Amino acid sequence: MSIQTAKDILIEATEGKYAVGAFNITNLIQMEAVVEAHLDHRAPLIIQTSVTPSQFLGKEVLVAIFRTLAESAPIPIALHLDHCEDVNYCKQCADAGYTNIMIDASKQDLEENIRQTKEVVDYCHRLGTASVEGELGTVSGVEDQVRVAEDEALLCNPEQAVEFVEQTGVDLFAPAIGTAHGVYKTANPKVDFERFGKIFRLINGQGVRIPLVVHGGTGLPLDYVRKLIGLGGAKFNVSTDLKHSLIDATYEYIRQHRDEYNPGRIDKEVKKAIHAKVSYWIDMLGSAGKA
Repeated sequence: MSIQTAKDILIEATEGKYAVGAFNITNLIQMEAVVEAHLDHRAPLIIQTSVTPSQFLGKEVLVAIFRTLAESAPIPIALHLDHCEDVNYCKQCADAGYTNIMIDASKQDLEENIRQTKEVVDYCHRLGTASVEGELGTVSGVEDQVRVAEDEALLCNPEQAVEFVEQTGVDLFAPAIGTAHGVYKTANPKVDFERFGKIFRLINGQGVRIPLVVHGGTGLPLDYVRKLIGLGGAKFNVSTDLKHSLIDATYEYIRQHRDEYNPGRIDKEVKKAIHAKVSYWIDMLGSAGKA
């Protein structure tokens, strides 16, 4: 239990036909709320930070807080660096104590994506304390101030996916299938379920080796989520939902208590809102009671 790599958590999830939420946090209050919700539901957890909050707050500070919360928790927890395009920063975060690293070279051509991903994989595997996620194709939308227009989004080629995972040795794989970062503009986003299922079968047809990741979780309808889990989706990234919960709860409290200056009460309302949103995701992903 306690501190684990994301791969260890997600192999079990894939085999158990449920998924694990990977929640992007930007501060201590969010991290505490995410952990507390998972403790209440006895669910495995992946805490994520994008590059910007990791650099702003300090990777060593985040790792120290993560370890403090995780070491006493009777559930498996991983700390993941999300969408990092800098090979050297990936290595620095692995050295600092992140237990999963995403090197995102998806904007590069296939050869360069493989080269950068393999470099990070080789480094983390030598350390022996971090697993690695790679991505093929491009997920549209905005993540950590990195914007990708929808007409630039390229879906993952299933045959190239096999080549990618074999040549890189990556532990987790995020194929672009039409999901998007941010808020969906339609109630029925166009997600290529058939492509996702084919990729899973090609990679894991002889037994689960490389768990699959779904980016752009916020706003996906319940039936989409459950269908993707059924097709092999094991890690669902959730970022925008937590940002909205934090800002909306803060705004609403200040609006109702404009003459009050008590940050602790704002923090309490934010934690309550994050806890409720994360609990919703735990239920949707089927991870309650799996820790």
